Amino acid sequence: MPSVWPSLPNYASWQATCDTLHAHTQVLGKLAAALAPPEPQLQHAALRLTARGWETSLLPAPDGSGAIVVALDLHTHEAVVEHSDGRARQISLTPHRAVGDVTRGIVAAVRELAGDAVAINPTPQEVPWTIPLDADDQHATYDPAQVAAYFDAATHAALVLARLRAPFRGRATPVNAWWGSFDLAISLFSGAPAAPPSDDFIMRNAMTAEEVAIGWWPGDGRYGEPAFYAYAYPTPPDDPSATPVPPPARWDSALGEYIFDWNDARAVGDPEGAVMEFARSVVRHACAVCEWDPDLAASAEGTPPPIA
Repeated sequence: MPSVWPSLPNYASWQATCDTLHAHTQVLGKLAAALAPPEPQLQHAALRLTARGWETSLLPAPDGSGAIVVALDLHTHEAVVEHSDGRARQISLTPHRAVGDVTRGIVAAVRELAGDAVAINPTPQEVPWTIPLDADDQHATYDPAQVAAYFDAATHAALVLARLRAPFRGRATPVNAWWGSFDLAISLFSGAPAAPPSDDFIMRNAMTAEEVAIGWWPGDGRYGEPAFYAYAYPTPPDDPSATPVPPPARWDSALGEYIFDWNDARAVGDPEGAVMEFARSVVRHACAVCEWDPDLAASAEGTPPPIA
């Protein structure tokens, strides 16, 4: 049955809490980047959205004692560091604790459970602020009700992204939770390499393969509304001429992406079906103009269908 999607305010309405939560996810991402074995397209640094919030994958403990997982539990509103031997430490995110305080608590807990060799680069990434995470006393607003509303919406977004990637027969990512851009996304790959668009560290490591990306984010300083997005890389030259469905999904020339606003999707009777239609229309166009293998492109539509 069609699901009822929750309302989510625009970014400006909860910016203080959103930026604090975003900064907390960066601490988890820095730990994943430091401890996980490197993978193509920086997949080792990606986080996951689970039933309790944002989590790292299983990370090897530097002292050889086993593995750890670090999570932001958005139900109990605490950071949780868990060791594979059963030990755990909790660091509260409330009431309104500064990012620096929480960061120092997380790193100390990881070192206690996994060894003193644990270290992260505290410089925040892909955000307009530059204060190191472990010294950040500026981001300290944490409203549990706003976080709960975000997590409800993010969960619905993650479910539809997982449904989108399920039938694809080529290489595809899981639903990644990206801590730099604070979005959820999947990437479908054609199998062909691509030249990175710049020598920037992220670009030269992440953008090395031909792909179509579909994602969702709660809005930010560039685009203030929660929305789904999609794009092809390398970008086909006629992308702006394509019209995605259903309206009012559109090409946004400022972002260089196709956009389908969260509230526009909510306004229809079947928001998940509308997002599927949007994403598949973009994938169909991108695969055609990028000349992907037709059978591979068809699998994104569910042809052949998933294994029963």
